Amino acid sequence: MNKDLIKIILVTAGAVLFNLVFWNEKLAINTVLFDAFLLSALFFLYPNARKSATVNWLLLGHLVSLTMVVIHNTDLSKISFVITLLLVAGFAEYTHRSVWFASGSILMNVVMVVASFLESFKINKAKPTKRKGVGRFIRFAIFPLILLVVFFLIYRDANNAFSDIANRIGAQLEIFFGHFFDFFSLQRLLFLLLGLLISGSILLKSKLDYFSTRETNMNDGLQRSRKTLRQKRSGAMFQFIEMIMGKMANGMMALKNENTTGIISLVLLNVLLLAVNCIDVNFLWLHFQYKPGLPVYKMVHEGTELLIVSIVLAMAILLFYFKGNLNFYKRNNWLKYGAYAWIIQNAMLVSSVFLRDYYYILKHGLAYKRIGVLFFLVMVLVGLLTVFLKIWSRRTNYFLFRVNAWAAIVVLVLATTIHWDEFIAGYNLKRKNTVDLDVPFLLSLSDKALPLLDTNIVALQKRENDAHVKNPDSQPVCDTCYIEELKQRELQFVEKQKDLTWLSWNYADAYTTKYFQKKGLITSIH
Repeated sequence: MNKDLIKIILVTAGAVLFNLVFWNEKLAINTVLFDAFLLSALFFLYPNARKSATVNWLLLGHLVSLTMVVIHNTDLSKISFVITLLLVAGFAEYTHRSVWFASGSILMNVVMVVASFLESFKINKAKPTKRKGVGRFIRFAIFPLILLVVFFLIYRDANNAFSDIANRIGAQLEIFFGHFFDFFSLQRLLFLLLGLLISGSILLKSKLDYFSTRETNMNDGLQRSRKTLRQKRSGAMFQFIEMIMGKMANGMMALKNENTTGIISLVLLNVLLLAVNCIDVNFLWLHFQYKPGLPVYKMVHEGTELLIVSIVLAMAILLFYFKGNLNFYKRNNWLKYGAYAWIIQNAMLVSSVFLRDYYYILKHGLAYKRIGVLFFLVMVLVGLLTVFLKIWSRRTNYFLFRVNAWAAIVVLVLATTIHWDEFIAGYNLKRKNTVDLDVPFLLSLSDKALPLLDTNIVALQKRENDAHVKNPDSQPVCDTCYIEELKQRELQFVEKQKDLTWLSWNYADAYTTKYFQKKGLITSIH
């Protein structure tokens, strides 16, 4: 069978499977069925992909994400599942080393999916059957069908048993066609088209391999340029430098002048950042105290904003100075020393922001943004390390962005292995006597946290009573009816489970359901 025809069959089968397992369901065990089909089809169409170490490592990360969808069923695990699946397809179908370029190729697949599908269909369009043969078949079938209908009606009226069987068959056909037309409702057809889009984007490789071709020209190591100085300095950035430095930006002494300017800049920046770090060491590392008039969240936000600005400027400055031939300038040692000091001081700044976040968590407990700051700090440290390696080993910007993108994928996959809502609820409730419980936030967490909240219902009741004492006017509006809201969440969970089938099974919901059954709050979901 022609390979293009196989692609059409597989994409269509994927769309039908998507429609059957995901319609009115949540991403759960059904994701395993759909993913198994897509991966099998993908490696059948592109068998050489299994020989790629990159594809195999990505596949491992994807399977971890898929497992976490079934176990934790968090939004983060679902996002990681989708991203890793698309990347597996991108690296399986194209020749890539970078996540960025592979993402571009997958985006091209999405944009060109309709054209790719129609093109394959046109190529494999079967030859039309001869009208003469079809006409003969119809003429031969008409008379036997008329006889069949006539004798069927006679036998049905003459034989009661045959009539009962015929009526039962007719009733089943009526039910079948009723479900058939329900299946092909407008909403279901649109959902089927969505399945075609998803399956086609993953299985159909676009003929426009722009990103794959572009990446073949990218290298990790810097090469010394032999272009003339005027050719190298034709961009807008160099025109800006020329405007600032004047004649010093051109001529035989241009590299020396750039090196000198870079050393002066990094010395000044290091002195400035050193002052900031000394203040942080004194007040955060050695003599930290909670100030009644200064909210802790303000310290964290200010520190994070400072870190973002500092890191962006640090990378921009270092990428600017360590571009091209300045990396090969024999007298750039002091420029490198200044860059290394700048990187180390930014790492110290990362530690200071970590302490701010740590003090915030001690005071107010865990929350999404506070955990997000920690992940951000991890990525910043990876970014600083890769900038150091870029300067030390004379690497390109392509190397820098490629490695950092892979680090982000690793962090994303690892982050899915923890059910953060349950972790947050458990951490905060365990320390309910030492942290300021944000009960409305806890009640907004996912269903997996409901058993923990129900177990600590006494603590919630105490917080509710304290809130009413502090603000009696809020009682009629019931802004602090935590117990009532918790019970409402539990009822919503039960009602939601009634509308789902085994296709939506996941461990998180099963765990919550089992807890409520043991407590006698519910008897059965399905």
